[in-house]
Amino acid sequence: MKRLVLLGPPGAGKGTQAKLLAERLGVPAISTGDIFRANVKEGTELGRTAQGYMDKGEYVPDSVTNAMVADRLSHADATEGFILDGYPRTTDQVTELDSMLRAAGTKLDAVLEITADSDELVARLSKRAGLEGRSDDTEDVIRNRQKVYLEQTAPLVDVYGERGLLHSVDGLGSVEDVTGRLLDALGVER
Repeated sequence: MKRLVLLGPPGAGKGTQAKLLAERLGVPAISTGDIFRANVKEGTELGRTAQGYMDKGEYVPDSVTNAMVADRLSHADATEGFILDGYPRTTDQVTELDSMLRAAGTKLDAVLEITADSDELVARLSKRAGLEGRSDDTEDVIRNRQKVYLEQTAPLVDVYGERGLLHSVDGLGSVEDVTGRLLDALGVER
């Protein structure tokens, strides 16, 4: 179980869990946010293209995001496995990821969905916003991000569920408890 996708609403702890699972499984945690930042910092052609959209406050188109993910998955550290955090976000991106993996002669091993009560997530993100001084994370903004997640990304739960790849795990509790549940879902010894 080394080629994984991590799904869950904003505030569910995907980033934290991706890093912990990656360390435990010996594979890279690949976040689209990190990929965007790295490409922009390195001044790659894809980074410059993405920056143009981000500077205007627009979403980076799938074509650019898909190209960045394909490039990142081609790196040597990802040949034996990876944990994708933040990708795919749409059913179109699922199709593209399927194509990338097919071209590489591999496939996903599992999709982990971290679930949590929306009111708990709002409280968690509001607390984090206060601690990190993130004034843009108001309750309205947080609830809108959850709505967008439900509209765009939640259908992936159905797609991966139909394929028998989905494992839903309760995201509430201590970081260690959630990590343990994720490892159990994968059948990996704690």
